[in-house]
Amino acid sequence: MTKAVLHKEDRELKDIFSRDAFRGRAMFGEPMRRHTSLKIGGPADIVAFPSDIPALRHAVNAARESGIPVFPLGGGTNVLVGDAGIRGIVISLSAFKGMAIEDKNSGEITITADAGLPLQRLVALSKKKGLSGIEALSGIPGTLGGAVAGNAGAYGTEIKDVLAELTLLAGEGDVKAVDAKDIAFGYRCGSIPSGSIILAASLKLKKDDPMTVAKKIVDFLKMKKETQPLAARSAGCVFKNPPGASAGKLMEEAGLKGRRLGDVEVSRVHANFFITRSIRAKADDFLKLMDIAALKVRESSGLILEPEIRIIGC
Repeated sequence: MTKAVLHKEDRELKDIFSRDAFRGRAMFGEPMRRHTSLKIGGPADIVAFPSDIPALRHAVNAARESGIPVFPLGGGTNVLVGDAGIRGIVISLSAFKGMAIEDKNSGEITITADAGLPLQRLVALSKKKGLSGIEALSGIPGTLGGAVAGNAGAYGTEIKDVLAELTLLAGEGDVKAVDAKDIAFGYRCGSIPSGSIILAASLKLKKDDPMTVAKKIVDFLKMKKETQPLAARSAGCVFKNPPGASAGKLMEEAGLKGRRLGDVEVSRVHANFFITRSIRAKADDFLKLMDIAALKVRESSGLILEPEIRIIGC
């Protein structure tokens, strides 16, 4: 097991995250399985829940001054945390859920929302208001910040397509607005400046007929329910789709559906989803199953699968 950077008995660190010094909540030795959709993950040295930007800046600066790694966490829905846990401080922006709507009567509406807002809250708002542009993101779990960081997408739509501006807590502690055009987004990734934390994002959506938008959202969600194990414990797609191919189809053709290791199983609904059958599931088994799947696909198709899931502490 990796040696911890921090110790529970460290009075100096406890003082930094005491109620008097830190506005928010801090948990020491907190099991990360409580904060991930897979229900996998050993203890993090600290999980901090700042209540506002000054508290967030306080936590990040304190960690960096002590040489302690910082791990921003969205909804924990596309993350695999190792069984040994995380050596450092996990920052959750779950308290950051504000949202504002700007309508300039131009046929477009700008929605600015905090990073901790659940992505599906935005989808629900677009359905209610008749705002087009993110219908295909229906059913994707997690937060807006996580969706932006990973350039979440489905059915040919990516969040970068509607992204106008980001608000970041930069590495030096300043709050900066960044034009989305200055961020190089790729397939399930974005070149967010190193050391920065996404605080908020502005999306430009088009006004449309509410019934039309609602139908699209319902149709996309229906397709996902028919082809993905949405009700199971998973972290979404495990591997990226190779150019011109589907990772799920390649894995199915390699006979991987239903393959199981410990309490981790390749979904029988969609082979690119690994599901956990109990809270006893281990990250080590998940990683081994990933290796088996990648090897089988390479042997059967010659294609190499790359992880889409974010792996921490493994």
